[in-house]
Amino acid sequence: MYELKTKETDNSVIEFIEHVDNPKKKEDAYKLLDLFTETTGFQAKMWGPSIIGFGSYHYKYESGHEGDAPLVGFSPRKAKISLYFAPGDQKREELLNNFGKHTTGKACVYINKMADIDVEILKELITQSVKFLQETYPDQ
Repeated sequence: MYELKTKETDNSVIEFIEHVDNPKKKEDAYKLLDLFTETTGFQAKMWGPSIIGFGSYHYKYESGHEGDAPLVGFSPRKAKISLYFAPGDQKREELLNNFGKHTTGKACVYINKMADIDVEILKELITQSVKFLQETYPDQ
């Protein structure tokens, strides 16, 4: 049976951020921590060794695969900062048009630094992702 690697842990979010090598990335991580906390109303939790997540939801696919994941989150990685939003939300794509300098993956949006993006649109992305997942998975 497949086991999820990314699970909520009791590890310290602050300790994790303090171990970020790049001082600018560390500063941006604290800004993101405040922004995600304020926007979601959820306390930050570590998911796996490197994702800072906010809230959670339980998903189940038609294939039978199921698990838990944060509603939104971020990770200050060496190369770029990964922002985690709901995959499959069409409004995400609309918001990203005016977001600023970024690249995207399936569920991730990658940025180099906070100065490259529109913070107000980031707040909208966070709010929209939480709303979309809570509507998609209402039995939480």
